[in-house]
Amino acid sequence: MALIKNDSLRMGVSFGITSAIITTLGLMVGLNSGTGSRMVVLGGILTIAIADAFSDALGIHITEESEGEHSSKEIWQSTIFTFLAKLIFALTFVIPVLLFTLSNAVIINIVWGLSVLGVFSFMIAKGQKESPFKVVSEHLVIAVLVLLITNYLGEWIAKTFN
Repeated sequence: MALIKNDSLRMGVSFGITSAIITTLGLMVGLNSGTGSRMVVLGGILTIAIADAFSDALGIHITEESEGEHSSKEIWQSTIFTFLAKLIFALTFVIPVLLFTLSNAVIINIVWGLSVLGVFSFMIAKGQKESPFKVVSEHLVIAVLVLLITNYLGEWIAKTFN
């Protein structure tokens, strides 16, 4: 992420994309395993793209205000960049759901999301002069854990409440 010199932009984009990947994939996998409904998964992605983008942006905004170390301009830049990165990236998960069967779309989105997270993590590691293998594997293991947990949670909800 050394390519992005503006701290507000770097924070907003890195937080927004990472959050979009983890929350959208987790929700999508859980809804798919719990319902198998394209409409439900699509509705979940659209809802999280909007609601969570606003939530994360407000969270960044309040966090930066509470630190007292940032100008109003920096705070608003981080807020806007977080919102846009989260919204736009979360919406990329809609495309496969519209174009493919739901099971294929879930697989495509998992590959897409984990690939972007891997590349993004590699860039962060290089920028921080850390071991890319360590950083990438740490981030991907966490993401895969989220996917496994939400998959089993969706299955449990379907069995328990149907």
